[in-house]
Amino acid sequence: MLSRIQYYVTIDSLLLTAIYTLGHMIIAIICVMAITGATLELAMADAFIEPIINGVWFFILHSAWKRFSLGKSA
Repeated sequence: MLSRIQYYVTIDSLLLTAIYTLGHMIIAIICVMAITGATLELAMADAFIEPIINGVWFFILHSAWKRFSLGKSA
């Protein structure tokens, strides 16, 4: 069971992550529309798809990094 402090830190982190992600998507929509002249629909597609691809890339990179780091210290 989580302590009261751990509970609030976890909720706080999740809330901050959600707000940051929403802000990131809004900024991406505005930038894509301003830079490329894309429609709102295309800009929204980019703003949602690109973070998902980046998340997969980060997972692959982080997994490889851990494997490499553990191999060096062993």
